[in-house]
Amino acid sequence: MKNIRNFCIIAHIDHGKSTLADRLLEFTKTVEGKALQAQVLDNMDLERERGITIKSHAIQMDYVYNGEKYTLNLIDTPGHVDFSYEVSRSIAACEGALLIVDAAQGIQAQTISNLYMAIEHDLEIIPIVNKVDLPSAMPEEVEDQIIELIGCKREEIIRASGKTGIGVEDILSAIIARVPAPKGDPEAPLQALIFDSVFNPFRGIIAYFKIVNGTLRKGDLVKFVATGKEYDADEIGILRLDMVAKNEVGCGDVGYIISGIKTSKEVKVGDTITHTKNPCGKGIEGFEEVKPMVFAGVYPIDSEDFEDLRASLEKLQLNDASLTFQPESSAALGFGFRCGFLGLLHMEIIQERLDREFNMDVITTVPNVSYKVFDKKGVMTEVHNPSGLPDPTLVDYIEEPYIRASVITNTTYIGPIMTLCLGKRGELIKQEYISGDRVEIIYDIPLGEIVIDFYDKLKSISKGYASFDYHIHDFRPSKLIKLDVLLNGESVDALSTLTHVDNAVNLGRRMCEKLKELIPRQQFDIAIQAAIGSKIVARETIKAVRKDVTAKCYGGDISRKRKLLEKQKKGKKRMKQIGSVEVPQKAFLAVLKLD
Repeated sequence: MKNIRNFCIIAHIDHGKSTLADRLLEFTKTVEGKALQAQVLDNMDLERERGITIKSHAIQMDYVYNGEKYTLNLIDTPGHVDFSYEVSRSIAACEGALLIVDAAQGIQAQTISNLYMAIEHDLEIIPIVNKVDLPSAMPEEVEDQIIELIGCKREEIIRASGKTGIGVEDILSAIIARVPAPKGDPEAPLQALIFDSVFNPFRGIIAYFKIVNGTLRKGDLVKFVATGKEYDADEIGILRLDMVAKNEVGCGDVGYIISGIKTSKEVKVGDTITHTKNPCGKGIEGFEEVKPMVFAGVYPIDSEDFEDLRASLEKLQLNDASLTFQPESSAALGFGFRCGFLGLLHMEIIQERLDREFNMDVITTVPNVSYKVFDKKGVMTEVHNPSGLPDPTLVDYIEEPYIRASVITNTTYIGPIMTLCLGKRGELIKQEYISGDRVEIIYDIPLGEIVIDFYDKLKSISKGYASFDYHIHDFRPSKLIKLDVLLNGESVDALSTLTHVDNAVNLGRRMCEKLKELIPRQQFDIAIQAAIGSKIVARETIKAVRKDVTAKCYGGDISRKRKLLEKQKKGKKRMKQIGSVEVPQKAFLAVLKLD
């Protein structure tokens, strides 16, 4: 055990952690020849296209240092704010962390929040300034920021470059010298922490674990503590670029277990594996059910695909523990699912994966957050969906979730960023200068306001310099009302939203204008109305497509023309009673991007 080192990499999105991981794998000769491609650990097409890490990956390397052979387990983590639960589980399985900061961009918000998480778990932090080969690099200034943040000595900071391979050797020796070996008792009852799971169509669910105490052998009968289910360890092993089967995995090591599990509910990430015959006293702490932040309805375009969609979502859930869903139905869209996501990026990724991996065409409704509704008797219900809101006469007050948002930016952009946050009903908590011309602004903002376009706007007004991180702070009473969209007097429940009183009329007007452009013209007039309760606040009309019925009348009395027009008018009226209006997929998406 004394020669095992478990470590993870924490960094803000785009600071080069996957590239640096490539250099470590290349230097330790774990990956050679043809297998060596850029971002080796990002094996999903989506990850490569977008240049982001979505799923954490684990890989084992061997390194000889001072004549001794060491086993290094690297767990690569995502950098985007939506995937912070993935990061927290990976951190729990490690004893050390590489803190990577871009030499050109300096410390950013997500780095700080993941760093605090690592410090809470008592991880040994190795600070690294990456991309020092760039012409725009400012290593001295960035080192000052790191010293201010974690209070280390300047000589402890390693300068490196993932592209050219500068400093890789220093990093490996620092990992061996500074990161402590895992503590644990090989003779104690088995305790292994599950930090990730993947679904394989041929083998079932493969769970990745780190052994805290005890030893796991092939063929052992094991039990998962949180679910109480028992399995045979059909195959166990360690994670190289491919899985390598072993007869036993020792204390402190990271490995995988295959035991023919078919359903995702049986493997909870953060759960503990133990032996059935000699179980451990209690599970490893820190296990929590992941909480979704953003909810949206996902409906199949063709209602016959409902069962296929259910199967696709279940398979996706096997690979992504943070997706939650439950069935719901809508008058406009038929049967579908109410899905919970960690954030908007997560929602986009899930939609894209449904399309690519399962060929599912889906309609996604306007995303919203969960509210607490208190009725006159003081009973609280959680509402994830505007149509689930009780009658306004029964509601006493509604509480909405607020987040504590931290924005780190250049001083040049403070003005526009503050205007943006105030426009989103934000309250300034404090602002402090981190170093030189970098400032951290902390706001309390309603989660519902940032769900749709806040991040995009922040990036564009700060020319990409501002970074943003948040966590749920508390629930506060708020004046919220339900805005309905009516087509020909019929409410389209998929387009209704919960919004603040001050924004409602403006939002209603913009929705009507947008829908007028997108809904195709019919043979009859279509009235698009936005309503709050029974009060109509905005209206647009899509005029009917009309045939020129008077074309055949030339000359003669005007009453001949009028007779034909009256006949047409009656037909249009009859058509309007039986005609239904199809809302195209584009319209649902356009409401998301109203600005």
